[in-house]
Parts: sequence; structure tokens; C-alpha cells
Amino acid sequence: MLGTTLHSSTNCGKITGVPLFDETQVRAILLDIEGTTTPIDFVTKTLFPYGSRKLEGFLRQNAADGEVRVLMKELRAQHEVDETKGMKPPNWREDSEEERLRSSVAYGQWLIARDSKCTPLKALQGKIWQRGYESGELKGEVYADVPVAFERWKRQGKKICIYSSGSVLAQQLLFGSVASGDLTRYISAFFDTQVGAKGDGESYRKIAAAVSHEPRQFLFLSDAMKETEAARSAGMQALLCERERDSNAAGIRAQMIHDFNDIFPE
Repeated sequence: MLGTTLHSSTNCGKITGVPLFDETQVRAILLDIEGTTTPIDFVTKTLFPYGSRKLEGFLRQNAADGEVRVLMKELRAQHEVDETKGMKPPNWREDSEEERLRSSVAYGQWLIARDSKCTPLKALQGKIWQRGYESGELKGEVYADVPVAFERWKRQGKKICIYSSGSVLAQQLLFGSVASGDLTRYISAFFDTQVGAKGDGESYRKIAAAVSHEPRQFLFLSDAMKETEAARSAGMQALLCERERDSNAAGIRAQMIHDFNDIFPE
């Protein structure tokens, strides 16, 4: 039986009688962050600029740290890939430790400006943001309906999982520091690009296996159509989450929500 349906509403643009998803199958809810649980502006206007400002100081202070050195080596490897692709990243110099550090900073800034999903960059950003959260300079932000939905879904026995290009550490810090309280207590699992690209169906199969559910038992919510299509290709149910109500998306409203109130309401 197809349980939850869209009902007619002038302010939501919903279509009467069109099923959102087969709720009888769903055991786990997989969520994107940016534009889904969290305003895009928080990421682009708060987190990214903070990481960019703090990058050089962080690398200088932690250049001897083993994990940071590994991440810098991984940045160097990604730089070579970008050069091979003709993307023209900033020049990289290895003449000295100082040149290597400056090159890491310049390339990191270049990646941030391009909203790169590069795994070592995301790991570095997570470490930098951790200091910001610990100092109180940063506080996590989510839409108002998110804490209420998390409590409701958890009470209903649904597993809540997060899948974002941001590192697992960055995800945990964000959800652990929102104004309403620590939301990580509701979340069963976190996934980042270590599991694979978000536009690759295999990533979603890996997530399902890691949570010990069949793909069909997941409902994935994201603001990116490429991601929802990839999830569906893996056998998951998926809906677009359109927080900003883009009028250009009118043709796909039967597979769209604007908030979490339609997902397993009371």
C-alpha cells in the first residue's frame, strides 16, 4: 500500500492523491545535509569562509601531525589529477617545507572556491571546523522542522542516516551543536565520500549494506536530482527536497517535498 500522499495545497503546490513513497517499505531515512537539513547559506557563507580563513594557520600549526601530513600528500596527488585534466590549479612547489605548505594552502583555497568535493580537503575542513565548534565560533544550523522530525522518526523506529560530501567529523560537529540541542543522538550512521561519490549508485548500495537493510527499505532525501536518481538506480526510494520552492521544478512535484512534515507525520 502506498501510504503517504500529497494533498492539494495552494501554498505548497502539491498534487492531490499522488503518492510520495511506499511508506510500508521504509526502515531507514537517508538524508543529505546542504539544502536538505541545513540552509545552503550556512555552508557557503559561514563554514566555507571560516575554513578558508583558518586554512593556512591550521596547516602551519599542525604540519608535523601525522594525519595532517597524510592529507597534504593526498592533496598533492589530487593536484596532479587536476593538472592532468587541464583544470589549471595553482602551481605546486616542493622545493622546501615552506613551499609545500604554501602550495597546499593555495590549492586548498582554489578547491574551496570551486566547492570541490575532494576527500582530503573535506577532511581538513572538518578538522578546522572542529576547532571552531569547540571554541564556540561556530554553531550548527538546521531547518526548524528537522529536530521535530528526528524525534518523531526515532520514536517511530526509523533509522536516521546522513550522507554528505562533508566529512563524517564535520557532520557530527554540525548536528551536535545546533541551538535545539545535540541531534546526533537520533542518528544511527554517518557517511561521506569515503563510501563513494554521491552521484554513483554503488555508493547507495554500500550504505544499505553497512546499515544491514535492503536498498528498497531506504528513503533518501536530497536537494540534488542527480543524487536522488543515483539512489533510485540502487533500488532506494528517493525524493527531492526543495526548500526554496523553485518554480522551474514544477514538472517533478510528484517526487518532491518542501519540508519534513510530510514524511511519516503523526
